[in-house]
Amino acid sequence: MDLVRSGLAWLAVCFACPASADDGPSMIGTWSGKNFTIGDIHGLRVRDRTVHITEQTDRRFRGYFVYEAGRKDFFGVVFPDNASFGWVSPTSKGYVQGHILSADHISACYLEPGAEATAGCSDLTRTSAKP
Repeated sequence: MDLVRSGLAWLAVCFACPASADDGPSMIGTWSGKNFTIGDIHGLRVRDRTVHITEQTDRRFRGYFVYEAGRKDFFGVVFPDNASFGWVSPTSKGYVQGHILSADHISACYLEPGAEATAGCSDLTRTSAKP
C-alpha cells in the first residue's frame, strides 16, 4: 500500500511540474497573406496583412504589424502542442489565437468583444525567414 501511495504522490508531483521549455517551432520571419474580418462597425472586409515576428526565445516571441491606424506591437507564445499559439498587444482590446498549419503557413484569428466587436482570421505564409 505504501508503494501505491508513493507512486501516486510521485505522479501528482510530475503532473504539477511545468512542461519543458524546449524551443518549439520557429515563428521568426515575415508572414504575408489576406485578413478576412467581420464586425458591425466595418462590416465584411478583406485586407492584405503582413506580420513581422522579430524575436523568439524558446516558445516566447514578439513582433509587430502595420495597419491603417499605425503599428501594433505584440508578444506571444507557442503552446506545448507545437501547433497552437496566441499573442496579445498592450494596446488591443482583443487577442489572437492561431494554428501552425506547416513550417511556413499559419492561421491567426483575432477576437474582440464589446461595443466594437470584431472577428477575423489571416491566412499567412512565411515570405522571409528574417523579419
